[in-house]
Amino acid sequence: MSCGEWNTISEQLLVENIGQAIKHGKPIKTTQLKKANKIKNEPRVTSSIPEVDVVLGGGFVAGSVTLIAGQPGIGKSTLLLQIASAVGDSVPVLYVSGEESVHQLASRSDRLKTRGTFLEIASSASADDIASTIASKKYKLIIVDSIQTISVEGVSSAPGSVSQITNSTHVLSIVAKNTNTALIIVGHVTKEGSIAGPKVLEHLVDVVLQIEGDRYGGFKVLRGVKNRYGSTNEVGIFEMVESGMQPVKNPSAALLAERQISDGSVVLATMEGSRPLLVEVQALVNKSSYGYPKRAASGIDLNRVNLLIAMLERRTKLNLAEHDIYINIVGGMKVSEPAADLAVCMAIASASKGLKLKKNAVVFGELGLSGEVRHVPFVEKRVQEATKLGFDGAIGPKIRTGKKPSGLHEVIDIRSALNGFLES
Repeated sequence: MSCGEWNTISEQLLVENIGQAIKHGKPIKTTQLKKANKIKNEPRVTSSIPEVDVVLGGGFVAGSVTLIAGQPGIGKSTLLLQIASAVGDSVPVLYVSGEESVHQLASRSDRLKTRGTFLEIASSASADDIASTIASKKYKLIIVDSIQTISVEGVSSAPGSVSQITNSTHVLSIVAKNTNTALIIVGHVTKEGSIAGPKVLEHLVDVVLQIEGDRYGGFKVLRGVKNRYGSTNEVGIFEMVESGMQPVKNPSAALLAERQISDGSVVLATMEGSRPLLVEVQALVNKSSYGYPKRAASGIDLNRVNLLIAMLERRTKLNLAEHDIYINIVGGMKVSEPAADLAVCMAIASASKGLKLKKNAVVFGELGLSGEVRHVPFVEKRVQEATKLGFDGAIGPKIRTGKKPSGLHEVIDIRSALNGFLES
């Protein structure tokens, strides 16, 4: 095809004129906003897992459609079976799998020791059958795992195609909203980590949740990417154990439990949503054996690291052009906020010169290309988290307005931070 794409042909109904559309249509039913606001809202369906409820904004809204995505093996189905079991202790819940048989679901349930009094399981790949089941109004919550395996009978393409994903989601969403049934659908992800399928899939649903982390270990982060009924600033932190995905009560303490104080090790006070989190940033600097130095980063954007290395060479006396540099964020965490800049640069400088931090403090702050330390949000929360875990204070940017938090050591640029807080 000339467009260079596969499965992009779709049927379009031709409307010859405006008059024809008016003739076939009828006036829609309207409600005054004041009257609509007086209608009593139904209570949310709580998952009974505090970390999940925080991300959702209090639980699943009746009639809402939630899309949950993540890498294969990261724990999507495990977490959903735990949610189904917990909710199924009080209200009727149906778990429909298009990938596993009923026997396989039962085996996984035994392994996780899940027992929902009103939980029922089924295996089906038909969107029409699932829609009919939702229309029966028998269940308060229905989980469909996964949308890539579901197909509508009226569409001839294979399951997982753009048209099947779009039409299946559309059919299930309409029925769920008409019957006030909370619906959860599982979505696959691409190699790049984005949700597989057409972008319209994310527009059709009310809530998009994504599970991030290392599938082989470390913490898993449940993040709200889209939420029509709550904030997208909240996250849930879990750890995979034999009994399933378990919430981590104090992730900062767990991440720092095995830390050894040495050169190249700096503790970063970062934010996951509105929650402060302390993670260890490790740096290793070695003389390069080849003509082109190697730069590698785990848990942080490599392009950002390269930018910071270039800034360090230009604004300080560090000579890094002939050195291999490796950066690691401990615990499988991924840090994307600019507040990690100062911690990364101090870790690199510490590893390069064999120096340690003078103070038992955490580090945070954004860096500009001129080497200046810029303001970041939630300074007080970061300092409080550091104090709670036994740190003497924090090294960070100068406070622009308001009262300076107790224990904050202000720095104005990278050179003053390195000269003032690194020692042999």
